[in-house]
Amino acid sequence: MGPLVPDIISGEFSYLIALIMGIGFGFALEQAGFSSTKKLVGLFYGYDFTVIKVFFTAGVTAMIGILFLSHTGLINIEYVFVNPFFVRSAIVGGIIMGLGFIIGGFCPGTSVCAAAIGKVDAMAFIGGSIIGIFLFMEVFPLIENFYLADAQGSPTIAEALNISRTTWAVILTVIALGAFVAITYIQQKVTGVEAKWDKTTILQAVKWASIPMIILLIIIITPSRDDYVMAKLEKRAATGECVPKLIDSDKLAYELINNYYNYNLIDVRSKEEFDKSHIPTAINIPLEELDDLEYRPLFRQRIKTNIFYGSSLNQASRACLLARFHGDNHGLALKENMNEFYELFYLQKPLGDNPTKQELTIKLFREDAARQLQEIETALSEMSKPIEKKVRVVQGGCS
Repeated sequence: MGPLVPDIISGEFSYLIALIMGIGFGFALEQAGFSSTKKLVGLFYGYDFTVIKVFFTAGVTAMIGILFLSHTGLINIEYVFVNPFFVRSAIVGGIIMGLGFIIGGFCPGTSVCAAAIGKVDAMAFIGGSIIGIFLFMEVFPLIENFYLADAQGSPTIAEALNISRTTWAVILTVIALGAFVAITYIQQKVTGVEAKWDKTTILQAVKWASIPMIILLIIIITPSRDDYVMAKLEKRAATGECVPKLIDSDKLAYELINNYYNYNLIDVRSKEEFDKSHIPTAINIPLEELDDLEYRPLFRQRIKTNIFYGSSLNQASRACLLARFHGDNHGLALKENMNEFYELFYLQKPLGDNPTKQELTIKLFREDAARQLQEIETALSEMSKPIEKKVRVVQGGCS
């Protein structure tokens, strides 16, 4: 478990908080009856569906909570870890897990919960789990190829269905609500106990079911924090209240060849466009990723001046304004776009028959600047390479 709030809550204190949270979670499991094998395996025999209800509730709550926090900008959903998916090992592991659940009457978490209140069968289950872990470690080299076969990366269901996360959240919530009704009907048929569907029960069910749907509706109809920030900045820019400071290509080239170490030149185009061509010494941060948390320190530092450029002045201006929103009051936007800069310095048009002194001076400056910029980028790339160690055979010494 990593720090709960990096740079605010220390890693050591996070472990203490995790311990307290774990005790609380175990207490909640025990109070819900999850230390009872009869209640846990009731799912497989159709007489008690508490497990599936809890799983659906926990999954939907976590999913909607993460979406809402992402919508409000309190977390970056791209940092949420998704386990890698290996098809064969997932299928085999699921079968083993299911059989272990039915035969042992516990899953790993509930076995610890039951052992904590003194249940011997749970202690035996944990002992078997530990033995299984060590056996898996020992035989892993033999089954590694099978374990890693059919690697699918870290896909999500929303990505696999090519739909948005919010759309999938609505679908899963509807499935969960439908499942609650269906399993209540099945449990009623198996146990013969009639479910109470009086007015009070129905109103309670509707009330609890409406909460996740209302939150999802808020996420759908309201702009996200990122959209709100950009709309606000663009409105201020349109009214002239907030205009980014501009720098032209010649001034940029002069500063880079003489003081490149004082600037962060940031290309806000896509990675594909950046890889195709870019201004020497530039780094690539696509505009849609510029609001990510990892780049905030770049905007708040005062050592270097940030200069933004893109495929248009509007794109560079938006990036500059967004950086200003996060504390970069000295950032600049390049007046020309990438193609215009490239044409000025690398695709210069021939001068006329009688060029003026100023035209000649500008042409010579741009030719020299293009050469020096390329040399600087080459030197910087060489510096970033790891040092190659050469092995030399040394002769001499005692024989």
